[in-house]
Amino acid sequence: MKNLFLGLVIICLMAGCNSAPENAKKLSFKVWGNCGMCKKTIEGSLKDKPGLISADWNVKTKQIEILIDSTKTNSEDVHQLIASSGYDTDLQKGNDAAYENLHACCKYDRKP
Repeated sequence: MKNLFLGLVIICLMAGCNSAPENAKKLSFKVWGNCGMCKKTIEGSLKDKPGLISADWNVKTKQIEILIDSTKTNSEDVHQLIASSGYDTDLQKGNDAAYENLHACCKYDRKP
C-alpha cells in the first residue's frame, strides 16, 4: 500500500511538471516552406525566444503550432522572428536577404 501511494505521488508530480504555465497561449498560423530543412530553420528561429514553450511546424500543412507564455512574448514577435529567417507567415513577409540565402530546396513560391 505504501508503494502504491508513493507511485501515485510520483505520477502526480511528473504530470504537474509538464503542464503549461497559467499564461500559456496557443498560436497557429501558416508559414510557407517546403521541407525538413525548412522545419529546422523555422522552429530554430524561435528556440532562444524568451517565453517560447514549444513550436512545431508541419511540412505538409504549412501550419505552425506554437505555445508561448503571453507575459513574456506575443504573436507579433513570433511572426517577426520567423520572417527574419526568410520565411513568409500569414502576417509578415520574410526577409528578402535571408530568403535568398536559403538552400535551393527551401525556396518556396513567394506570394506577391
